[in-house]
Amino acid sequence: MNGIMTFLQQVPLFRAFRQDDLQKISDVVKVQSIKKGDTLFRKGDQGTALYLIMSGKIKISVTSRLGDEVILSVLSNGEFFGDMALLDGMSRSADAVAVEDSRLYVLYQEDFIAILMKSSTAIKSLFSTLCTRLRKTDKFVEETCFLNVSSRLARRLSELAEQRIKVGEEEEIRIEMTQSELASMVGATRESVNKELRNMREKGIVKTVGRSVVVCDLERLKRRARWDEKG
Repeated sequence: MNGIMTFLQQVPLFRAFRQDDLQKISDVVKVQSIKKGDTLFRKGDQGTALYLIMSGKIKISVTSRLGDEVILSVLSNGEFFGDMALLDGMSRSADAVAVEDSRLYVLYQEDFIAILMKSSTAIKSLFSTLCTRLRKTDKFVEETCFLNVSSRLARRLSELAEQRIKVGEEEEIRIEMTQSELASMVGATRESVNKELRNMREKGIVKTVGRSVVVCDLERLKRRARWDEKG
């Protein structure tokens, strides 16, 4: 089995695909590199491709007319994005920017649709993955409405920490994200995030190193994330 096939089997979207469907995908995907800080696409751009992250990190965000940014997610190895515009033919619904140097597999619309139309298994797998994403969006809205900043921040840091553990990139759990970026992810101000990080530092749950947050006690962080009082 070639390297592309092995990679595709690890991507949630393709885990239920048949071997022949994976082979068809591996035959048509392209490789693209993008430098840290570069923009892959902007909200409103025409969607022509689905992207799979081989290495690196991609930030998905939206920006208001006043310039306020909300980070919807930060995706890493094995995750994908760009599927919505690819399927409905409408423009991109968010911006995609490289958080660090990244390498991507690119699957273009006409190739992807051709494979889907010939495989009911592929269609079912796609629907399942999209439903999972919708549930995640519902969860984000629920947290914003019903959890206080402390709980929302702890939950997001816990999720990011789990991602770092999953890819096994480093011994310590280091989340390379500024306080402003964390604030936009949890729907809070930078000042409130700074205050919560200070509280966590005093309790030995995290420490901050430059523009990064290092998780020192993941279990206590998870317990903090389970608080459900609205602030």
